[in-house]
Amino acid sequence: MATSSILATYAPEQESEVLLDDVQSSEMNELVVYNDDVNTFEHVIQTLIQVCQHTPEQAEQCTWIIHFKGKCTVKLGAWEDLKPLRQGICDKGISAEIL
Repeated sequence: MATSSILATYAPEQESEVLLDDVQSSEMNELVVYNDDVNTFEHVIQTLIQVCQHTPEQAEQCTWIIHFKGKCTVKLGAWEDLKPLRQGICDKGISAEIL
């Protein structure tokens, strides 16, 4: 009978609401950079180093992924933190968006 009383008080819909609120408040966004036929590898690498604070190795790896896959997530974070980074990348003539 004790099991029945525990099950009777369990309300999964309340738990779902709490979990959804937790996910929304700590949502991680992606800063995605897209490939183009205009910018050089060196320009993209230098931009990622300057704007996103990537190491040279990180920037080069991301640039190769952008080249071969067409896009690459270069940074994860809160939308507010990624917004100035996206603007800095776009100011250098590189396509980027926050997803």
